[in-house]
Amino acid sequence: MKNGGGRTSRIRRRKLFTSSESRGVNESYKPEFIELKKWLKDRKFEDTNLIPARFPGTGRGLMSKTSLREGQMIISLPESCLLTTDTVLRSYLGAYIAKWQPPPSPVLALCAFLVSERHAGDRSPWKPYLEVLPKAYTCPVCLEPEVVNLLPKPLKAKAREQRTHVQEFVSSSRDFFSSLQPLFSEAVESIFSYSALLWAWCTVNTRAVYRKRAPRQCFSAEPDTCALAPFLDLLNHSPDAQVKAAFNEETRCYEIRTAVSCGKHKEVLICYGPHDNHRLLLEYGFVSIRNPHACVYVSKDVLVKYLPSTDKRMNQKISILEDHDFIENLTFGWDGPSWRLLTALKLLCLEAEELTCWKKVLIGEIISDTNEKTSLDIAQKICHYFIKESKAVLQKISHMKDEEVALINQLTLVETLWTEELKILQASAETLTSLQTAFT
Repeated sequence: MKNGGGRTSRIRRRKLFTSSESRGVNESYKPEFIELKKWLKDRKFEDTNLIPARFPGTGRGLMSKTSLREGQMIISLPESCLLTTDTVLRSYLGAYIAKWQPPPSPVLALCAFLVSERHAGDRSPWKPYLEVLPKAYTCPVCLEPEVVNLLPKPLKAKAREQRTHVQEFVSSSRDFFSSLQPLFSEAVESIFSYSALLWAWCTVNTRAVYRKRAPRQCFSAEPDTCALAPFLDLLNHSPDAQVKAAFNEETRCYEIRTAVSCGKHKEVLICYGPHDNHRLLLEYGFVSIRNPHACVYVSKDVLVKYLPSTDKRMNQKISILEDHDFIENLTFGWDGPSWRLLTALKLLCLEAEELTCWKKVLIGEIISDTNEKTSLDIAQKICHYFIKESKAVLQKISHMKDEEVALINQLTLVETLWTEELKILQASAETLTSLQTAFT
């Protein structure tokens, strides 16, 4: 994951949304939430608008206790409740971080603190928060290899990159963890294990809100923008939600205000950003049903799959697309093939005598009816190829679910992803059929 493109830019540009279908079961009576409430109150936060609940479809989330009006403040979480690198520097880890060279990253500091506090158990002042954090995550880095192999090809490549990134993150930090041995009676290797650090990394990566800090010499140059926000991070995602959220420098609180009204006893939802399902699964470990931003990606090998193998100009055409950034982010969406995908296909379908017009294609000009029709026909073939692939993978997942009971949750997650992609492709096929009719 690139700096600024993953955890630091995901910053939940949070929007609030409610659904009349969301009927939650109050969970505020559970011991872990009672303890969390007491802990928050000790830190000057007592919420009167929201309570923990479990909802069909989204799982654990927050429910409105009363009707919320547009513009109303729903959460104002004091800085004292946030877990940031400031928290870490004030702790027993601070002196070790200050003297370590090369300086550790802000994310490493947060992960080290989470693992240390989790290991401390009842002795940790952060225990009430740690108790309500997920015990495991479903980001691709946490999925079993046989499940990762079921992912769509573009996402599978990113999943493997994510795994490599985390493995390098852990292995490159071993010496730093060894320096912490004086703090523990047990061997640090057993405390800062790969599984413990994977849990901590996923906690930061999936749950952090944006809280920018000025660069400090004790940390690496990586942006210091992650803050864990107890209670607030129970809010679930909806791509349609609308809120205003940010850290208020005057009140020293992380604040969320509604942008729309919300009914009593409804789930309060926020939007982590206009992400497609590949991004949501990669970064957060879930898939959004009926996500308007969802799409199906077309790789270069599939892009040329149904083009004539005898085209002697094909390499030249591919080079043009690559040089002008038209070989990536080619997609099918709910409303059909993207403009970028059709444009790439139009250029690839140019006849030899038309190739001099490639610049006109890239700015959206029509070259000929034949070129338009041919590109639509190729798009339809690609779409049907993906439909066939989706159905085959879904059938394979169905059989695996009968045999791999231990992986049922992971397989169901990937099944949901493919089911959504199949719906998108079927909608795109209908759109393409309508467009092709214009040339008959």
